[in-house]
Amino acid sequence: MASAVIPESTGVAPKGVTIRLLLPCVPTTGCIPLAGTGCLSPADVRIKAPRKAGTIVVRMSRTAILLIDCPDRKGIVVSIVNFLVQNYDVNILNADQHQDVELALFFMRVEFSTEAAGFDEATFRAAFEPLAQEFRVNWRVEFADDSRNVAIFVSQYLHCLSDLLHRHQSGEFHCNIVCIVSNHERARPLADFYHVPFHHLPVTKDNKSQVEAQQLNLLREQDVDLVVLARYMQILSPAFVDAYPRRIINVHHSFLPAFTGARPYHAAFARGVKLIGATSHYVTEVLDEGPIIEQEVVRITQNDQLPSLIQKGRDLERMVLSRAVQWDLDHRILSYANKTVIFA
Repeated sequence: MASAVIPESTGVAPKGVTIRLLLPCVPTTGCIPLAGTGCLSPADVRIKAPRKAGTIVVRMSRTAILLIDCPDRKGIVVSIVNFLVQNYDVNILNADQHQDVELALFFMRVEFSTEAAGFDEATFRAAFEPLAQEFRVNWRVEFADDSRNVAIFVSQYLHCLSDLLHRHQSGEFHCNIVCIVSNHERARPLADFYHVPFHHLPVTKDNKSQVEAQQLNLLREQDVDLVVLARYMQILSPAFVDAYPRRIINVHHSFLPAFTGARPYHAAFARGVKLIGATSHYVTEVLDEGPIIEQEVVRITQNDQLPSLIQKGRDLERMVLSRAVQWDLDHRILSYANKTVIFA
């Protein structure tokens, strides 16, 4: 197929040429508007046409991610690949798999693109369901052009929040940060700087349930898909966690349970630790016991004083939280048996 450039300034096709879209366009950033036809993303367009006046057929390519887990058995990979190729003439962009030998489970992530007409979740579900039943597959399909809504909860430590906001502004995160929720006012200037709505909801032991009800209403109003706890120093109730299963990511230092309390770095320094670390995980009803997504450590020496130890710890927290958010947004995580599979 040859490429064609449609002038962005005019938004019209070359003289004597008719544009016909084979798939509905999903508007995204950087789209090129076409008079009377919607818009095109230059990276997602292929042109099939002779070099003369007539009709240009524009095929819209759509990228999707298929995630599956099922009992391990022979023939799963070839059956899924054959299904994708035969039904949707896909181009496989990335594929990764994992076997849990002890539990006899199989996990797979396939990222693919297709120009097939009418490719959406409903039609894919109807076509894939017989194969899913044959192999007893738990599965979901995600689309790369869908942008998820993210809410960030934070208290007084702002290092993780500022890192997430900067990465989002820089284009690293494909999502919409729809709100920042805090039990303190300290994060408001950051929220204002990045033009993210800020909601100050103070929490006390007497109003905790009422505040959580307000928070849940806000998340529903904003159609939030993922909640990120960027050092939010409040324990979520089981009802809150149940409302967003495997959709709440938390970060904390990896001293737990050795150094609990409000000043873990001070306690670790006093104990003379040689390693410090940080952990990001999905939130469950059991405090800090959810499926681990990412961990990182750094060595400490006698030359590290308390401020240096705290700085290194906060750097680790930034890294493991941003990686967890990125992998979740990219649909690279499958959770099972209180563990996770992270796909390349």
